[in-house]
Amino acid sequence: MAKPSPLDQPENAAHAWARYRRLMRWMAMFTLTVVVLVLGFLRWEVGPSPIHFYIATGLGIGAAMMLMAALMGLVFLSSGTGHDESVSDLEDK
Repeated sequence: MAKPSPLDQPENAAHAWARYRRLMRWMAMFTLTVVVLVLGFLRWEVGPSPIHFYIATGLGIGAAMMLMAALMGLVFLSSGTGHDESVSDLEDK
Protein backbone atom coordinates (compact mmCIF):
# COMPACT_ATOMS: atom_id res chain seq x y z
CA MET A 1 0.00 0.00 0.00
CA ALA A 2 1.40 3.37 -0.99
CA LYS A 3 1.84 6.07 1.62
CA PRO A 4 -0.42 9.12 1.23
CA SER A 5 1.10 11.89 -0.82
CA PRO A 6 1.43 15.40 0.65
CA LEU A 7 -0.24 16.60 -2.56
CA ASP A 8 -3.46 14.89 -1.41
CA GLN A 9 -3.94 17.77 1.04
CA PRO A 10 -5.60 20.74 -0.73
CA GLU A 11 -3.41 23.38 0.99
CA ASN A 12 -0.18 21.67 -0.06
CA ALA A 13 -1.44 21.09 -3.58
CA ALA A 14 -2.55 24.71 -3.99
CA HIS A 15 0.82 25.99 -2.77
CA ALA A 16 2.74 23.61 -5.06
CA TRP A 17 0.70 24.46 -8.16
CA ALA A 18 0.96 28.19 -7.45
CA ARG A 19 4.74 27.82 -7.27
CA TYR A 20 4.70 25.84 -10.53
CA ARG A 21 2.63 28.52 -12.31
CA ARG A 22 5.01 31.23 -11.03
CA LEU A 23 7.98 29.24 -12.37
CA MET A 24 6.26 28.86 -15.74
CA ARG A 25 5.51 32.60 -15.96
CA TRP A 26 9.16 33.43 -15.33
CA MET A 27 10.29 30.85 -17.88
CA ALA A 28 7.83 32.20 -20.46
CA MET A 29 9.28 35.70 -20.05
CA PHE A 30 12.83 34.34 -20.22
CA THR A 31 11.96 32.26 -23.30
CA LEU A 32 10.44 35.25 -25.05
CA THR A 33 13.58 37.28 -24.30
CA VAL A 34 15.84 34.53 -25.67
CA VAL A 35 13.73 34.13 -28.81
CA VAL A 36 13.82 37.87 -29.52
CA LEU A 37 17.58 38.01 -28.96
CA VAL A 38 18.24 34.99 -31.17
CA LEU A 39 16.02 36.31 -33.96
CA GLY A 40 17.75 39.69 -33.74
CA PHE A 41 21.13 38.01 -33.87
CA LEU A 42 20.11 35.94 -36.89
CA ARG A 43 18.79 39.01 -38.68
CA TRP A 44 22.07 40.83 -37.99
CA GLU A 45 24.34 37.87 -38.81
CA VAL A 46 22.50 36.24 -41.74
CA GLY A 47 20.68 39.22 -43.17
CA PRO A 48 17.26 39.29 -44.75
CA SER A 49 15.69 35.85 -44.94
CA PRO A 50 12.18 34.60 -45.67
CA ILE A 51 9.72 35.25 -42.85
CA HIS A 52 9.11 31.51 -42.59
CA PHE A 53 12.71 31.06 -41.43
CA TYR A 54 12.18 33.41 -38.50
CA ILE A 55 8.78 31.94 -37.62
CA ALA A 56 10.12 28.38 -37.61
CA THR A 57 13.21 29.35 -35.63
CA GLY A 58 11.21 31.28 -33.04
CA LEU A 59 8.64 28.52 -32.63
CA GLY A 60 11.31 25.83 -32.42
CA ILE A 61 13.34 27.62 -29.76
CA GLY A 62 10.23 28.67 -27.83
CA ALA A 63 8.65 25.21 -27.87
CA ALA A 64 11.87 23.48 -26.85
CA MET A 65 12.52 25.88 -23.96
CA MET A 66 8.93 25.78 -22.69
CA LEU A 67 8.81 21.98 -22.87
CA MET A 68 12.06 21.81 -20.89
CA ALA A 69 10.69 24.27 -18.34
CA ALA A 70 7.41 22.38 -17.97
CA LEU A 71 9.08 19.02 -17.43
CA MET A 72 11.72 20.34 -15.04
CA GLY A 73 9.04 22.30 -13.19
CA LEU A 74 7.09 19.09 -12.65
CA VAL A 75 10.23 17.39 -11.35
CA PHE A 76 10.77 20.26 -8.90
CA LEU A 77 7.10 20.15 -7.88
CA SER A 78 7.21 16.40 -7.24
CA SER A 79 10.48 16.53 -5.33
CA GLY A 80 9.80 19.72 -3.39
CA THR A 81 6.44 18.59 -1.99
CA GLY A 82 7.59 15.20 -0.73
CA HIS A 83 5.52 13.36 -3.33
CA ASP A 84 8.58 11.34 -4.42
CA GLU A 85 9.11 10.00 -0.89
CA SER A 86 5.50 8.78 -0.69
CA VAL A 87 6.09 6.28 -3.50
CA SER A 88 7.00 2.89 -2.09
CA ASP A 89 9.18 0.28 -3.70
CA LEU A 90 7.33 -3.03 -3.75
CA GLU A 91 10.58 -5.00 -3.90
CA ASP A 92 11.61 -3.74 -0.44
CA LYS A 93 9.03 -6.00 1.20
